[in-house]
Amino acid sequence: MKAKHLGRYTDIGRLLVKHAHNVTVNRDDDGDVSQSEDAEQLAVDLEAMGPTFVKLGQLLSTRADLLPPTYLKALQRLQDTVEPVPFDDVERVVTTELGMRISRGFAEFSAQPAAAASLGQVHHALLRDGRPVAVKVQRPDIRGRIVEDMEVIDELASFVDEHTQMGRAFGFAPMVEEFRVALMAELDYRMEARNLLIIGENLDHYERIVVPRPVDDYSTSRVLTMDWISGRNLSSLGPLGRLELDGHDLAADLFRAYLDQILIDGFFHADPHPGNVLLTEDGRLALIDMGMVARVAPDTQDSLIKLLLAVSGGRGGEAADVMVGLGEKLAGFDRPGFRRRVEAIVSRNATVAVGDVQAGDVLGQVLRAAGASGLRPPSELTMMGKALLNLDEVARILDPTFEPNPAIEEHSAELMRKKMLQGASPGNLMAAAIDAKEFAEKLPARINKVMDALAEGQLTLNVQGIDDKELMRGVQKLANRLTTGMVVAALVVAAALIMRIDVEPKLFGYPALAIVLFSIAAAAAGWLLVSIAMSDLPQRRGRHR
Repeated sequence: MKAKHLGRYTDIGRLLVKHAHNVTVNRDDDGDVSQSEDAEQLAVDLEAMGPTFVKLGQLLSTRADLLPPTYLKALQRLQDTVEPVPFDDVERVVTTELGMRISRGFAEFSAQPAAAASLGQVHHALLRDGRPVAVKVQRPDIRGRIVEDMEVIDELASFVDEHTQMGRAFGFAPMVEEFRVALMAELDYRMEARNLLIIGENLDHYERIVVPRPVDDYSTSRVLTMDWISGRNLSSLGPLGRLELDGHDLAADLFRAYLDQILIDGFFHADPHPGNVLLTEDGRLALIDMGMVARVAPDTQDSLIKLLLAVSGGRGGEAADVMVGLGEKLAGFDRPGFRRRVEAIVSRNATVAVGDVQAGDVLGQVLRAAGASGLRPPSELTMMGKALLNLDEVARILDPTFEPNPAIEEHSAELMRKKMLQGASPGNLMAAAIDAKEFAEKLPARINKVMDALAEGQLTLNVQGIDDKELMRGVQKLANRLTTGMVVAALVVAAALIMRIDVEPKLFGYPALAIVLFSIAAAAAGWLLVSIAMSDLPQRRGRHR
């Protein structure tokens, strides 16, 4: 840690420790006035500490399993608007990155930014062919500052993990590493350009949704040039503006588009707050700022579909079971308690008025129940929760009567159809054919090995979960009883056959040998019955206790 930054790191450390203490105290006192004040103060302090901590606050706003709802709402409102960079600095960055002067690459380039944020700012420009574009330029000194800030965050996370119960329970160091990777990816504008292309292609069939396309020749790691979309933020839309919209259809399309991104494509825009959703001049919705994205593995997608359908359908127990399968069970995980909490949450959601139902809020409550019960949800689920919370807010702006749960259930059939088509894609079919080919090629050899081992008496079965000694005793007892029974039967048959032969000596008018055989068989049968009764009676008594 550099000595010249020790003072700043000490101040930051004190603030974060203070707020961590407040969060711990307030976890179970949701809605308290003092908690609201603490949450707002946390947001103010993070903004004052700089862009890295603003981004950290935005990441924490996804962690419904860690923070109370009041803190989540305060952090979701974090704004990273700052003073714009002087145009001379912007011109220097653009010239260095593109390898040409602004006057040669652009017909026009506005000196005043259209928007300024902590990592960069956006300028309106015209290419030489007259195409209007938005040019996003990274702040000159931002990368070095973030690297320095991450040092203190990393050290504080390690300290909390080693010396506090909360740190040992939740593991903040891995979260910080995940945050570092996401933040460094956000600083590489080539990644955002790729995100724009992927999500734009995935949502191309939605006529009411538009995603700006990047201009590859004018984009680098610090400069991103993309289509300029004329419109206004939904957050600035007033009541009169809503009257001119087909708000229900826009909200429904946006919700379906995000379900497709998360549950079909496995790649989604994780920050669709109202400031990142524009209402275009032709009445469509434009998704901008694709720096924060998340991926979902195919196996996780299937579980998330089950989770959303269970929550929207009011099946709390099923939702809890899916969550247990998705999450990491920590020491002391209270599964019965977690199930009761989730059932209560889903039940409450089923009884509230339709206008008050919010899919993101319900999922956030489930995530908080997981954190309180000792279940750590996967990061993609927390990002999905953040996205749905933002969508709740966007949907309320577009149409206050929009119902997310019916939208989820109505779209479920389409989701399953797309999943089946995805499973039947040429790539998946080819992989399945290769597996079948390998199975068919190896099957004869495997069968030969089994048959050879069986013929040589070397076939063994490895059965786990069974007491092998007790099993062998039971088998031996069964074999003894069968053998005794067969011997008794043989003696009876032999005696019956001898009875028909007229041979000396005789006993009671019958051949003595036959009488002796009958007696031995009767004695053996009696002994067998007594031993069975004496052996099985204790077991019967044990079962009836």
